[in-house]
Amino acid sequence: MRIAELYRTIQGETTYTGLPCVIVRLAGCNLDCSYCDTPHAKEEHEGELLSMAEVLDRIVRLNVSLVCITGGEPLLQPETPALVQAVLERNFSVLVETNGTLDISILPRSSIVILDIKCPASNMIERIRWENIAQLKPHDEVKFVLANRHDYQWAVDVVRKYQLIGKVPVLFSPAFEQLAPETLAQWILDDKLAVRLNLQLHKYVWPATRRGI
Repeated sequence: MRIAELYRTIQGETTYTGLPCVIVRLAGCNLDCSYCDTPHAKEEHEGELLSMAEVLDRIVRLNVSLVCITGGEPLLQPETPALVQAVLERNFSVLVETNGTLDISILPRSSIVILDIKCPASNMIERIRWENIAQLKPHDEVKFVLANRHDYQWAVDVVRKYQLIGKVPVLFSPAFEQLAPETLAQWILDDKLAVRLNLQLHKYVWPATRRGI
């Protein structure tokens, strides 16, 4: 498997924000989002080429019960479902962060899918695999990264169309340094919307440009 980064940190997003976590960032992405904050993971040849056994050994040695498998886009690598299953079998909780363009049904059902639904400002909405919404389990989560008011209203419409509130946790995340958190918070409050304001905590704890956070 091609691994861009593997390190221990504090989980910066999702309902697991603030917990110690091992990040396994797989290399390669099939999108080119306007606000991409992990360009070092976009190319499939980036990082180290490791066997699954080597990846598992590094995860186990870091000794943290929560593991987040992300990218890039982790589902591009065919070994990902097997890696997720192997980590689960070692009694870790596993988050899989995916950009929503590939079939999430190939993942083990006990994994926790963080499904990113791309908003208009990403310039990638035509790549959304809408069928994934029907595959969501109650413990999965849906994330929208918002860059402006248009993104916000578009996301609200999607949430209502697919009746996501009450089905899964819904995360509204302001694109870092593009949409002020206080602005997004006020929109959520004004609309009495039962979604979670999802800040990238790690970028407030450490410099946003720092790798391995």
